[in-house]
Amino acid sequence: MTGDLANGQWELISPLLPRPKSRGRPRADDRRTLNGILWVLRSGARWQDLSRKYGSDSTCHRRLQEWQGIGVWGRIWTSFLGTLDEAGKLDWSQAFMDATFVPAKKGARQ
Repeated sequence: MTGDLANGQWELISPLLPRPKSRGRPRADDRRTLNGILWVLRSGARWQDLSRKYGSDSTCHRRLQEWQGIGVWGRIWTSFLGTLDEAGKLDWSQAFMDATFVPAKKGARQ
């Protein structure tokens, strides 16, 4: 299993994350929290098994859900696809999409 995000990866991702609110309790570090989220997703471990080096397991889980709800993961994915495409590292002739990736709703327009 690979380690935490490299500096270059973090530099690409950090501008895509929502800005913290200026009031209230200090926000847990986004980079540390993201590394915790990625560790759980890569390892398949339970949230409660998350190492304390990533902060609170409940913070990581809450942030995963928050970012999902506001489309952060889609923005990261799109950004990285664009970076790979610009570098000529994607072969779009090999791309495909089916209902495994994009569910089709009964009666939905195409």
